[in-house]
Amino acid sequence: MFSLWAVSPRKNGGLSFSTADVGEVLAFSGLGLLLFQLFIYPLVERNFGPVMVSRAGAVLTIPLLSSYPFIAILKGLAPMLLINCASILKNVLAVSITTGLFLLQNRSVTQQQRGAANGISMSAMSLFKAIGPAAGGSLFSWAQKRQNAFLFPGDQMVFFILNIIEVLGLLLTFKPFLALPDDNIS
Repeated sequence: MFSLWAVSPRKNGGLSFSTADVGEVLAFSGLGLLLFQLFIYPLVERNFGPVMVSRAGAVLTIPLLSSYPFIAILKGLAPMLLINCASILKNVLAVSITTGLFLLQNRSVTQQQRGAANGISMSAMSLFKAIGPAAGGSLFSWAQKRQNAFLFPGDQMVFFILNIIEVLGLLLTFKPFLALPDDNIS
């Protein structure tokens, strides 16, 4: 979704970035993500636990996603700087959520069940990664046709729907959806 949005014309709510610009943003995001995963995430997870890290990541992602359409309004160097920062932060938060949920999954089953649990979750994740680009492209295409809508015009609708999905994910980290184990299973 990010790449489609970033290269779309400004008149359609995009950034009018070149593919090289998008590549630079993604490269900076990858570097920031690597440094975060190596040095910061282990400390944060150890101090707050995987549930709180996942919840905090989801809560912080919602206003961040809401800010993307407004970044496109800016001119000059500001959009490039802000989109780099927002992209790094978005990727860091997404990986924090995912890693926290993987840790929860592995701690919630016995050692004998971990292979099956990981296999099922990886299969489901692969399925959604296959469906995601087609669904995202369709959503983006539909949003481009509603540039003059009164409520959530164009790309604002895309980021609104992404926020709805994020809120649903956040709600799933609370009881009764998330059942924590009674004891720490080794």
